[in-house]
Amino acid sequence: MKHNPLALSNADLIAEVKNAASDERRATAALIALLAELEERQLFFGEGCGSLFVYCTRVLRLSEHAAYGRIAAARASRRFPVILELLECGAITLTTVKLLASHLEPENCEHLLDAARHKTKEEVQELIACLHPQPDIKSSIRKAPVTAPIVSGQPTAAPATSGASAVSSAAAPPSSTPSVPRATVAPLAPERYLIKVTVSLEAHDNLKRAQDLLRHVIPNGDPAAIIERALATLVDQLERTRTARVEKPRAARDAAKNSRHVPSSVRRAIWARDGGRCAFVGTEGRCTETGFLEVHHLEPYAHGGPATIENLSLRCRAHNAYEAVAHFGERSRGAPLVQRELGLDRA
Repeated sequence: MKHNPLALSNADLIAEVKNAASDERRATAALIALLAELEERQLFFGEGCGSLFVYCTRVLRLSEHAAYGRIAAARASRRFPVILELLECGAITLTTVKLLASHLEPENCEHLLDAARHKTKEEVQELIACLHPQPDIKSSIRKAPVTAPIVSGQPTAAPATSGASAVSSAAAPPSSTPSVPRATVAPLAPERYLIKVTVSLEAHDNLKRAQDLLRHVIPNGDPAAIIERALATLVDQLERTRTARVEKPRAARDAAKNSRHVPSSVRRAIWARDGGRCAFVGTEGRCTETGFLEVHHLEPYAHGGPATIENLSLRCRAHNAYEAVAHFGERSRGAPLVQRELGLDRA
């Protein structure tokens, strides 16, 4: 590293980070091109390795995950060299290449790679689902197996836990400390998603009760249809609570002076204006966060800022705390959160 990061100004630090990321992309693209040629010549055999994967992990000291990703990109780049250019400029990522590799053909390569530019993993998965739609899977409910803990060398019975899913539940591998499988949300086809979750016994019983109560509407008790209805009801309830949405709003009222209270009419207006998204705009554009949103005073309440539409804006929790630090310094209530986000609390 050319400089000591602690000696850099904020602007120089940001510039150095961007330069380092650009250098890393160039180095990664160069490594992938070299790996493609190395595999083509099968030089890893002479190095005492039985495969390119072994060479990457044993000789180059790459992690297994890193080796898989770079080998997949190397093989795809031999067929479509444009991949290297897109990786180097940051238009696509290694994850994108890995997801698209098996779907790329000479006739669709240009279109798919262009469509995948600057897309997230989820967006690329949706692109693939549109390209190769999968049929819906049959809804099912299973009891997830629970591994009994081992005490004094003897297995001891553990209370069973019921699991339910809109489709199915993944089983944890046998272990003395069983790991909980992660929930899954993946696109199957346009506007169709696979969802796998594990729920509690109470949630399982509530689902069965909902099935019974909705038999006149959903005779087969399909969990997917019931969950769709439940989520629609939940979102409607949350929007009424969080955004003050009502069917017949009352006449707008001005906020009381010297009060933090935000009238419902003002809350509705700022949520509609900001589109339910953090409205903080930085040097690289507007924040994309739609969760942990809070109502933020542009002119702080402590400085006399009123609770008006013009003075209020949506902020995610992190940017709300960030602006609190900007206004009030490191002793502000939001400073610890910003310091945790930046890792400064460990300094």
